[in-house]
Amino acid sequence: MGQKINPLGFRLGTTQSHHSLWFAKPKNYCEGLQEDQKIRNFIKNYVKKNMRISSGVEGIARIEIQKRIDLIQVIIYIGFPKLLLENRPRRIEELQMNVQKELNCVNQKINIAITRIANPYGHPNILAEFIAGQLKNRVSFRKAMKKAIELTEQADTKGIQVQIAGRLDGKEIARAEWIREGRVPLQTIEAKIDYCSYTVRTIYGVLGIKIWIFVDEKK
Repeated sequence: MGQKINPLGFRLGTTQSHHSLWFAKPKNYCEGLQEDQKIRNFIKNYVKKNMRISSGVEGIARIEIQKRIDLIQVIIYIGFPKLLLENRPRRIEELQMNVQKELNCVNQKINIAITRIANPYGHPNILAEFIAGQLKNRVSFRKAMKKAIELTEQADTKGIQVQIAGRLDGKEIARAEWIREGRVPLQTIEAKIDYCSYTVRTIYGVLGIKIWIFVDEKK
């Protein structure tokens, strides 16, 4: 029997850290969790609607949220800063105001910072968005997976595994196909593995993309 576990949760405290840092009483925990999800969804939708995205890739690797009593600090790790170069300070202020309105929080101020990441295609979320864009344009899933692996090789990673599941190429029966390049030691806790699962809606139905990237090993 396959005992499956999320690679990020499996490595918390060794090579992975939480993307949300805050403390809440048990009865308020689910409210805080929903608030985090709302912030992340709102920022992603805002970037999708307001930025000129030619490649179909939003370029957001991850969004970290740190909460204090009177402040919510949001750090957006983005791979392609040119998406936010036009009127950048005004864009960020506008985004802050919109998030504040969406959450309707009076006592807490929201502060948004943007951090650029060096190798965008070394991050699974950006890579999954790239594959999703290819699949929506009816590119063969094998070609999309091979192109994604070529992009990660330029980002100096040690290994990658890509899996796509669903009605591939519009076939009547759903199946899962995967491809691996290099080493991906999923059972080694000290191996830093980046992982993401991504859902894409195509004309044939919903496809699921999973990506594991072996970044580095803790010495």
